[in-house]
Amino acid sequence: MVPLVLAGLVGGGPRRRVVVAEPRRIAARAAARRMAWLLGEQVGDRVGFTVRGERVAGPGTVVEVVTTGVLLQRLQRDQELAGADVVVLDECHERHLDADTVAAFLLDVRETLRPELRLVAASATTDSAGWARVLGGAPVVEAAGVSYPVETVWAPPARPVRPPHGMRVDPAQLTHVASVVRRALAERSGDVLCFLPGVGEIARVAGQLGGVDAEVLQVHGRAPAAVQDAALSVADHRRVILSTAVAESSLTVPGVRVVVDSGLAREPRVDHARGLGALATVRASRAAGRQRAGRAGREAPGTVYRCWTEAEDGRLPAFPSPEIRIADLAQFALQAACWGDPDATGLALLDPPPAGAMAAAREVLVAVGAVSDAGGVTARGQRMARLGLHPRLARALLDGAAALGARRAAEVVALLSEEPPREYGDDLAAARRRARAGGDGYAARWRTETARLERALAPAGRTSASGTGTPAIAAPAAFGERGAGRSPGGLAAPDDLAAGLVAALAFPERVAKARGEGAFLMASGTGADLGDGSGLRRAPWLAVAVADRPPHSAAARIRLAAAIDEDTALAAAAHLRADTDEVHWEDGDVVARAAQRLGAIELASRPLRTPDPALVRAALLDGLRAEGLGLLRWTPDSRALRARLGFLHRTLGGAWPDVADDAVLLERADDWLEPELSRARRRADLARLDAGQALNRLLPWATGKAVRLDELAPERIEVPSGSRIRLDYSAEHGQPVLAVKLQELFGLAQTPRVAGVPVLVHLLSPAGRPAAVTADLASFWQGGYRAVRAELRGRYPKHPWPEDPATAEPTRHTNARLRR
Repeated sequence: MVPLVLAGLVGGGPRRRVVVAEPRRIAARAAARRMAWLLGEQVGDRVGFTVRGERVAGPGTVVEVVTTGVLLQRLQRDQELAGADVVVLDECHERHLDADTVAAFLLDVRETLRPELRLVAASATTDSAGWARVLGGAPVVEAAGVSYPVETVWAPPARPVRPPHGMRVDPAQLTHVASVVRRALAERSGDVLCFLPGVGEIARVAGQLGGVDAEVLQVHGRAPAAVQDAALSVADHRRVILSTAVAESSLTVPGVRVVVDSGLAREPRVDHARGLGALATVRASRAAGRQRAGRAGREAPGTVYRCWTEAEDGRLPAFPSPEIRIADLAQFALQAACWGDPDATGLALLDPPPAGAMAAAREVLVAVGAVSDAGGVTARGQRMARLGLHPRLARALLDGAAALGARRAAEVVALLSEEPPREYGDDLAAARRRARAGGDGYAARWRTETARLERALAPAGRTSASGTGTPAIAAPAAFGERGAGRSPGGLAAPDDLAAGLVAALAFPERVAKARGEGAFLMASGTGADLGDGSGLRRAPWLAVAVADRPPHSAAARIRLAAAIDEDTALAAAAHLRADTDEVHWEDGDVVARAAQRLGAIELASRPLRTPDPALVRAALLDGLRAEGLGLLRWTPDSRALRARLGFLHRTLGGAWPDVADDAVLLERADDWLEPELSRARRRADLARLDAGQALNRLLPWATGKAVRLDELAPERIEVPSGSRIRLDYSAEHGQPVLAVKLQELFGLAQTPRVAGVPVLVHLLSPAGRPAAVTADLASFWQGGYRAVRAELRGRYPKHPWPEDPATAEPTRHTNARLRR
């Protein structure tokens, strides 16, 4: 009713032209039909609609329902939006990227060009305060429409199910949802509307509802128009409607009295590091839950069965995640650049775009020639934005048309813009052939989109397909050599290679070379695997169109690809080709080679005879980090010196260096490993580098403290017998250890100290075996000595064991030797 009143078609107000933006095509069509029905008219009279590839409107149309994508295109063509007096942004709670962008652009138009333009943001469950703030303090109007009470039934699984991860949903969860649908059919009357996250889950639940006394309909964005119309029409029999979020809002499904909510939704995710985008299954927000439940109370009191506990409900997110925070922003960044605000800093957005995602988006736009290095949109970028495609697909369409002809390029891009059903398989070329011959709903939509794209290319013609200032892609010679038949305006090419070229133009970093056994390496550096039954497993090269990364897997999983040859890969991803000198640590030594690469893929290599010394030095340091400083030559004296310095660093700190940690020492490589490190060329050179001599360079020579090394941490200490005994400083956090025969310390009343720290004395028997350990010699002579003497004098009768060690002569000899 709101658009009709605003347009003056109901209520007698002034006549205005109203544009209503809906998030989905099915919602746009349904809203237009409903408003036309209220006026007693056909769609296309005073109420019409426009979605991508379809327009039903006439000269008398006053209220036009469009998708947000269509409205975005109109704003880019005509920033004033001439002829529109009011714009209604419906279902703004869903926070789709197109909707947020449209709202920001419209606010900009209102502020700078058309202050009289009226804007309405509408939703049943939204952050009204946030939208009012973005709209410049707009009033919040609450309208309590006809709404019937909806009873909530909590229906969690009897046993715990695994939470969703990636695209995966626990089969036990889907089995439970199917059982709740059966329960709802038995306990309640009316049609049942069941919400599931995606097409695959809908098909699996439908398969488990065989034998129910109701018609089972599957409704989603890809469903044939006839099925969508059937779900939105009154039926004389009972129905179960399994739906994605397309039925969550904007639609009234006649006859529905029961909603079964799985509690799951799909959100876009992007892995910028790997260049992989995918949908992820998540828990639906509380706002989505309210919208879904409301479908049961549109016509009469109803019931919602929620497949989770009431306690869990309070922990759900309040609203869906805004797409601008989680999605690939390349298309948004291009729209912003075309609008004249490449950084989107001047746009009124509820949430600012993440800096990292915007940086990744700009890299893509520069690579496809849509924006300059400075961020300004190019003529090519302007044309790409008008195509209504992701910039990657726009690049593939323009450059693919230049190489192959408009028809071939449009056919493949249409396949990439809406991923084919899984039953079409993972071979892009085969999927194209199946779509050409198919009579299903997907094939019909594919033909419509192909025609639209071909028309979009027609005005410019083949010669200017790539846009001003940007050369068209050069088709590989193999296309002409192997081709059978020539497409109008394009080079001859086998269908498989043509499909692969277009896919590679869209995703050049996903060009992949075979590694064997169905495994491939993409130019991005990510590994990718084909399914066991794939017919593409023997292909030497692939252009990967769709891939995702399963949980806990290092490699991506290829969903859709085309076989290509090396020439095609090099032509499509030419900007990734580089000749580099590579010097790195590999298999325990320095490897130096001149390599030709396509991104991470090595095309060819040869040994490098005179590598850059700086690269060699870096590789040697990598080897030391990987394998440790044991690669250097460590003599016993070197190890002792390192231990002494470590003791002084722990005890005195200050100028005495930290030498215990390999990482710390490697950070100071310039201070102690030079000039030998820069002269080294391989592992063997490291093995000749004297670590002890190098460590001497770290001593605090500048302060003069280095000369006190032997005083503060002597290598040896003289004991009363006259022997010079080596101290052991190797205990990482302990005291220096003096291991000496007990008889050699007779007469020594106090424990020796090093740098003020008492040494730990290991008292040895005449045979050199441990007899006692003490850090307090005075106490040992008074007490512990008697027990040691009693135990050892019978075992070693030839050695002195005086009753009073304090007055005895220290010795390392036997009694007989002492009497000489």
